[in-house]
Amino acid sequence: MTNTNTRKNIQHIVTQIKQQERALRQRYPILKYQNQISLLILLLSLVGMVSIGVLYIQGTVSALTCIVISAFFASISHELEHDLIHRQYFKSNELAHNTMLLIVWLMRPNTINPWYRRHIHLHHHKTSGSTQDIEERLVGNGIKNPLIRAIVIVDGLLGLLLMQKRYTKEIKGFNFFSLFNSGFPITTCYFAILYSALLFHGVNMLSRGTLTYPIWLIDAMYWVDILMVVLILPNMLRSICLNFVTSSMHYYGGVTNLLEQTHVLNHWVMLPFQLFCFNFGATHTIHHFVPNQPFYIRQLIAANVLPIMKRYGVNFNDFKSLRNANLYTNRGK
Repeated sequence: MTNTNTRKNIQHIVTQIKQQERALRQRYPILKYQNQISLLILLLSLVGMVSIGVLYIQGTVSALTCIVISAFFASISHELEHDLIHRQYFKSNELAHNTMLLIVWLMRPNTINPWYRRHIHLHHHKTSGSTQDIEERLVGNGIKNPLIRAIVIVDGLLGLLLMQKRYTKEIKGFNFFSLFNSGFPITTCYFAILYSALLFHGVNMLSRGTLTYPIWLIDAMYWVDILMVVLILPNMLRSICLNFVTSSMHYYGGVTNLLEQTHVLNHWVMLPFQLFCFNFGATHTIHHFVPNQPFYIRQLIAANVLPIMKRYGVNFNDFKSLRNANLYTNRGK
């Protein structure tokens, strides 16, 4: 149960976040063009992702450079999708809104479709910290076994297969096939390409190159390898970083109010992971207090807001919670 003091602390944080946003918008009137800004960010990210892919195909940049840069641009598209789920852009223009959703899905093909994700993400805000929060549980939150947790974080499909019985038992309305089918056809293609590459190169490595393959398979694997570098591996890197960060900063169990749903994860050791999820760990808690706010606003006000959140009871860098499957117990140190 939330006591009076806790409610006051929550309200104070919400008020301060909104005040910081208003002050920022007054200082920079261009921020009122929210739809146009989102479209520009999307186009720049898409062009950046396509351009680095073309440079790799031409042999201008290395595979590693392509993977790292492409993963960064893909992380921006994730933030855009998150805002679109909360209808921050083109709310009154369904064509533009849904086109943006489709593009960000294509840029991040290892996710379920954003229209289905809208349902489970809004459910996440209602059930955060509980057994019913399917969105966070799908990325490892609340799993105590480190091996299973690692598998869930790295491979969403394999993780779903491993955990489906537990999800069916514990989560009301969970349906494996409904969730699995929500990835068709884009996510289905992602995993088909990923597993094809792993199988082909795994067999080739074990056979030490002694096997002979038909020409059509060699030609097909040429394009599979290109897609692995320009799209598949960047998104694997992006999703591993995001899944690790988000499953670490959300509490699971012991949660009774908004102050206890998350802790701010901005320790320097997390910086390599933050790079590929657009500083998610340091800013996502702001979103839990004020959901209807563009991601770039959160980034711009974070420096002023985070000290206020800490003062009024939000935990910071509570790594101790990871020892007990994200259980909320007391204030993180």
